[in-house]
Amino acid sequence: MTLVELMVAMVVGLMIALAAASALVAARRGFATVDAASQLRDNARFATEFIRRLAVQAGYKDLAFAATKRGSAVGLSAAPLPQVFGFDNAIADRNSLAAGATRPPDTFGDVLVLRFQATETFPGSGKADEAMIDCAGVRADSLPTNRDDVRTSVLFVAPSNDGEPALKCYRSDTGSPPFKPADVLVRGVENFQVMYGVDGVKPGAAIDAADPTSKPDSVPERYLRADQFTVPGDPAATQANWRRVRSLRIGMVLRSDPGAAVETKSTTLYPLGGSAFASTQDEGTIFVTPADNRLRQVVTFTVHLRNDQGL
Repeated sequence: MTLVELMVAMVVGLMIALAAASALVAARRGFATVDAASQLRDNARFATEFIRRLAVQAGYKDLAFAATKRGSAVGLSAAPLPQVFGFDNAIADRNSLAAGATRPPDTFGDVLVLRFQATETFPGSGKADEAMIDCAGVRADSLPTNRDDVRTSVLFVAPSNDGEPALKCYRSDTGSPPFKPADVLVRGVENFQVMYGVDGVKPGAAIDAADPTSKPDSVPERYLRADQFTVPGDPAATQANWRRVRSLRIGMVLRSDPGAAVETKSTTLYPLGGSAFASTQDEGTIFVTPADNRLRQVVTFTVHLRNDQGL
């Protein structure tokens, strides 16, 4: 073999090795992308089913309280909190059922509060049937002591221990803060948007009993943001508006770890399912993603509440 032939053989071998290495890198990247996309779908499916389960429980009352009218019993509030309510563009406060002070950076989201009572196995048994759970998966294993003794789940977005945003929850067995330490439900949720389907409620206005359009029929005719329930200077009217919530429209954006996406580009996403539910007045409903080599998935669904939200 001559020197020229040896050099040609080495060049050809090097080209084959480079081609094989390039194919291996492309295959590994493709595998990582497929794996990340599969994980996003699994997380989205879990988050959807879990939130649905919590939502349909909201407003449930034990038979002893559901079958009787609210009286003036000692220790009961004259204006109890609604069973479903929330806050726009906020973070939950572990020590209060009000919105927190400052939302962490790199997160977009609302706060959703869902409350329910445990139910008795059968009237007179004195035992809870443990069929319902809170946002941490804890079974409702004790019966309520009064009408306002409710189990509470507070959903919100905040950074997890590794810095990645996550859907978290606070929980309380009695409905009163301080709540238990936050649990991470789904890692990678960077945007959590909630709109409320209402029955006979107009934005920023008290319910007018004389208005025929305000009569409840259990079917939502419009969706409102949390701040649109507020009647300035009238907390009672604000709470009455919240008790007309009939459904929830949930939108989320989930993201993968860095490097999963093949392309590096910014995109505009609509977590609530299109521009019809997007508003420049509601931060996060129009979500422009950074160019960070992450895969993202939008999840949008609607839950019709099963229980009446009245007193």
